[in-house]
Amino acid sequence: MEFIPPADDLASFLAILPERVRTPLDKDTNGLVEIVLDLGRKPEARYHDRHTTLLADQPVKQEDLDYAVSHVGEFSGDNRAGIERTLHRISCLRNRSGKIIGLTCRVGRAITGTVHIIRDLVESSKSILFLGPPGVGKTTKLREMARVLADELNKRVIVIDTSNEIAGDGDVPHPAIGRARRMQVSHPNQQHAVMIEAVENHTPEVIIIDEIGTEAEAAAARTIAERGVTLIGTAHGNALENLLKNPTLVDLIGGIETVTLGDDEARRRGSQKTVLERACQPTFEICVEILDRQTLAVHRDVAEAVDQLLRGWKIHPEIRRRDESTGEFAVLQTEAAPQASAEGLAAFTTDWVKQQETFLKVYPYAVSKGQLERVVKTLDLPVNVVKSIDDADAILALKSYARAGAKIFSLAESRQIPVYVVKSNNVPQIQRALREALHLETETVGPLAWESDITDEAEVALEEARQAVTRVIDRLEPMELAPRRAYIRRLQHQLVEQYNLTSRSVGDEPTRRLRILPPASSQKNLGYI
Repeated sequence: MEFIPPADDLASFLAILPERVRTPLDKDTNGLVEIVLDLGRKPEARYHDRHTTLLADQPVKQEDLDYAVSHVGEFSGDNRAGIERTLHRISCLRNRSGKIIGLTCRVGRAITGTVHIIRDLVESSKSILFLGPPGVGKTTKLREMARVLADELNKRVIVIDTSNEIAGDGDVPHPAIGRARRMQVSHPNQQHAVMIEAVENHTPEVIIIDEIGTEAEAAAARTIAERGVTLIGTAHGNALENLLKNPTLVDLIGGIETVTLGDDEARRRGSQKTVLERACQPTFEICVEILDRQTLAVHRDVAEAVDQLLRGWKIHPEIRRRDESTGEFAVLQTEAAPQASAEGLAAFTTDWVKQQETFLKVYPYAVSKGQLERVVKTLDLPVNVVKSIDDADAILALKSYARAGAKIFSLAESRQIPVYVVKSNNVPQIQRALREALHLETETVGPLAWESDITDEAEVALEEARQAVTRVIDRLEPMELAPRRAYIRRLQHQLVEQYNLTSRSVGDEPTRRLRILPPASSQKNLGYI
C-alpha cells in the first residue's frame, strides 16, 4: 500500500504567530523554511531559495514572543519545543537570566521519496551514519527510513527522539514514521542512557538516532552495534575527514592509534616509522555524506576509507544525485572508477568539483612525463601530472634512480607522500603503478602486458619475502607481508619452504597476504602452536 504523507499542517504552524506577523504569510507560504522573531528586530520569513522577507514594519515586542510561546509545548533542556501531532520545531533564544528573547519557528514537513536514492543501503541491514551541514535533510531521511524499515521491511524499529524532531511533539508519534516506535528523552544529556535502555528493554532490530554528539553517545552506539542491532544515525560534521579530527566522535569510525612500523614496512609504504592507524572496527559500516538535498557521497566500506585517509591517500566515494522532478537517481561516480562521467560532472556545481579534488597529483621522478601522460589519457585515469614535488600526492620513480638511500625517499618522507617504483618506462609498468596508487583492481590490456606485470610484481614480492624470512629467523617472531594476488602468494609460499619455515595466507581478498611463522622448534614456546 502506497504511503500518503500527511499534510504539512501549516495552519497549526501559522496559528502560533501574532496576527500582524501571520497575515503577510497567507499568500506566501510556498517554500517557507522558518520564521525568525527576535526582540527589538523586524520579524522575517526565510525560504528554500535563501531569500528572506520582512513580515512587519514594527519590531518584535515581548508580547509577540509571549503569544507564540503560549501556543507551543514546553521547552526542553535543549531549548526546543513543538506543536503537538506536527513536525514543526520551535527553538528559543534566552538572555542571561533565562528569559526568552527570540524564537526560530521552523516548518516541519514529511517528504516522501528521499529514501529511494539509498534504498539499497537501507535494505543491506548495515549500520549507516549520515553526515552533512544543517538544513540538508538529514532528519527528513531518518524519518522516512523509519517508516520504510517498519512498514515495508517489517523490522522492529525504535526512534530515539531527543528533541521530538523526528516524530513530532506530543505523546503520539507523527504518522510519518509509520509503525516505528518512538522513545522520548527527558533531557539531552540522557540520550545515551535511553539508547541503551532501548536495546535492553524493547528488543529492536533497528535503532534510529539523530545527532550523536558526545563521547557517551558514541560509546552507547558502539554497545548497540556490538549487540547485533542495526544503527542508523547522524553526527556532527560535514565529511568523514571531520570525524577523524574529532576526538569525541572518532570512535564511531574505528578510532585512531599511533603505531611504530618496522624499517621494511615503513620503506614499503614510503612513510615515517610512526604512523596513525585505525584502532578497531567502525561502529558504522557505511557513511553517507549529504552534499546537498539531492546529492550524496557514499562510503560503502568505512573501515577501508578511514585506512586510506590515515595513510594520506585520496578517497573516491560513490556519488549519487537525485532528480527532484522525477525522483529517480543516477550514480555519477563509482568507488571503483573515481573518474566521473562528463554528464555526471555537469550535474555538479563548479565549487563542489574544486572542493573534492578527486584527481591524484603525481610527480614523475626519472619517469618519462610524456609516457606517463599517454597512459593517463589512454586509460582515462583521474591523475594530474605535476611539475613540483611540493604539489604532489604521490611520486612515481624509476627503479634505477630510486635505490635504497636515494634522496627521493627522504623528500617523500618529509612530505609524507608515498613513492611508487617502476622498473622501466613502459606502459604496463606505469599502468600497474598508477592503479596501485589509485587503489584500483589491476586490469589487463593484453597478454604481453599481463605477463610483464606479473613478472615485475613477483620480483618485488619475492624480495620482500626473502627479507621477511631473515627477520623471522633472527627475531623468532611471525611477520606478515603486503597483500598479493593468489599466484604471487604461491611463489612466496614456495620460497618460504626453501628456508624450512612455514607460512599461511591470512585475511580476505583483496587484502589476503602471507604470514611467515618462526621455526617449528620455537613456535610452541612462543605460543603459536
